[in-house]
Amino acid sequence: MSKLDGNERWKTKMLMTEHVQAYEQAERVAGGSNKMLTAEERTMIRDLILLPHIDTMVAKSLRELDHSGSILKRAYQMAGEAIQQRIMQDTYRLQKELKRRNIRFIPDEQDDFVIHHKVFCRGYQDRFGLTRDVMRTEISLRLTRYTAELAESLREQIKPR
Repeated sequence: MSKLDGNERWKTKMLMTEHVQAYEQAERVAGGSNKMLTAEERTMIRDLILLPHIDTMVAKSLRELDHSGSILKRAYQMAGEAIQQRIMQDTYRLQKELKRRNIRFIPDEQDDFVIHHKVFCRGYQDRFGLTRDVMRTEISLRLTRYTAELAESLREQIKPR
């Protein structure tokens, strides 16, 4: 029999804030052995799901460009290829980082509005779903970001010295 037996205060499941903070600090020090996905990891998974879709869209635009008669066709093709190269770099970087964190995912099911993936994270299994509207928005934002980065790098190269 311990000193706490018979003491009614210890039957509750409340935690003091200090204990929660100490536990979280111990988890961080232990190297992030937490089995749940962090917000950063969810963002990485979302991006890795979206990048192949973005690459497909850029490739389709490049194929359509082949049939155009635009005088800037070659410039557009080079820009598209540069964006595709950046997409491949980001995909490789995300795959490497998720593998390092022992996280993998596979497509699960797809209904009219949501695409689900099974996520395996440090021995824990979860489902990750993206709605088509969110995917469209994120793809648009990402393409805008890639285009802006390309434009910025071009501006730096032609900047007068």
